Amino acid sequence: MACNTKENKLLIDVYETSANGNKLKKISEFTSAEDAVAIQLLPDEKYQTITGFGGSFTESSAYLLNQVSKANRDLILEAYFGSEGAKYSLTRTHINSCDFSLSNYSYAPVPGDIALDNFSIEEDRDDIIPMIKDAMAISEDGFKILSSPWTAPPWMKDNKHWCGGKLLPEYYDTWALFFSKYIDAYKTEGIDIWGLTVENEPLGNNSNWESMHFTPEEMVEFVSKHLGPKLKDDGHDVKILGYDQNRDELKEWADIMYKDEESSKYFDGMAIHWYASTYDFMPETLQYTYKKAPNKLMIQSEACVDSEIPHWQDDKWYWSKEGTDWGWDWAPDDQKHLHPKYVPVYRYARDIIGCLNNYVQGWIDWNMVLDRQGGPNWFKNWCVAPVIVDPEKDEVYFTPLYHTMAHFSKYIRPGAVRIGFENPDKDLMMTAAQNPDGSIALVILNMDLKSKNIKLSLGDSSVEIQISAQAIQTVVIPS
Repeated sequence: MACNTKENKLLIDVYETSANGNKLKKISEFTSAEDAVAIQLLPDEKYQTITGFGGSFTESSAYLLNQVSKANRDLILEAYFGSEGAKYSLTRTHINSCDFSLSNYSYAPVPGDIALDNFSIEEDRDDIIPMIKDAMAISEDGFKILSSPWTAPPWMKDNKHWCGGKLLPEYYDTWALFFSKYIDAYKTEGIDIWGLTVENEPLGNNSNWESMHFTPEEMVEFVSKHLGPKLKDDGHDVKILGYDQNRDELKEWADIMYKDEESSKYFDGMAIHWYASTYDFMPETLQYTYKKAPNKLMIQSEACVDSEIPHWQDDKWYWSKEGTDWGWDWAPDDQKHLHPKYVPVYRYARDIIGCLNNYVQGWIDWNMVLDRQGGPNWFKNWCVAPVIVDPEKDEVYFTPLYHTMAHFSKYIRPGAVRIGFENPDKDLMMTAAQNPDGSIALVILNMDLKSKNIKLSLGDSSVEIQISAQAIQTVVIPS
């Protein structure tokens, strides 16, 4: 243990990632200080149950894993799913193609095939399916998969195009059947799908890449009269999450999805994204949605440092206030304030902590692996991932974002319950959860340029620790 076993001495293990170079480093030497921040853990204050943390199986990531050596492929998958790695527990993948695919494709390519006799997931057999299976073989505790379509095949849509448009009502039943066949096809491969989102970003993306529009009313209609009954009739015990876009319009969707028993009965919850702002995790909106339906899920289903080409082997950049997003250049004037420059590590850590402290149960990163360009991506919509590879040189770079994710995923396990705490220091962000085995994990973010002393108390036991300047710490209190 990191501390000696004196009476009333709290036994802890401390792991730190910091701008000074620590990467999930176990810290064991601490000194006392008079100016310590007094933090009290309150395990009797119980909040939501945690579903998990993780990233996404995209065709781009899976393709890249096929391009590197087996040693590096294994290294990356072990880092994400192994018992000594981040132990990802909640993941996502795309149904049909998305922007992080190599091309446009659908599992139902034949126009007019309303019975889906030609349905096939053959497109996934070279990359996504092997990546998922390899991760399953590595993961000791297993992980959940949330699957999302970016669009139905063009022939089912009013504009007959991959991008934009709406699902024609005459194909509602066929599209519901599509989901059922997808679940069956993956089940045949030995892969269980835990949940579905009805549509990735139903408000659209300006028709830049695969998309399909739904209003809240249209999504409720499709789920309550077509998708929900179809999955039930076919015996699929799969979560259905609605919305699946930015938090700034979440209230309107919550009002309509959760209006009454009829509208909400097939929805297991809501999926959300962070792109509406680089720093505002919108606590009032999250709490509003929770209070509308306290028994439903809220899962952060996608997040990434977008509109950036990854910085290669440059840890300092990820700790510096140089990151920008799509809104830096393109946001309307009345939304510019939501898109300032930011520190990538802080953006991840702040958002995860903010989400957890406002009733979100799970948090999923976007691509697990990208190349030095931030792709491959057929639309050239470059982004950053926690792990970057150079296939030509067979090199791997674990960015500080990887370690940031691991501070949560490795130590806060599925089934953990968020607990209360008292923290008088407004400059320290933190969240805490008690795991199913009784252990407690406290994650602390210090964005200050100075280290901070902390006196951590649980009941009548306490311990004094320090957190470095610009650092994330996970403090584990064994059961």
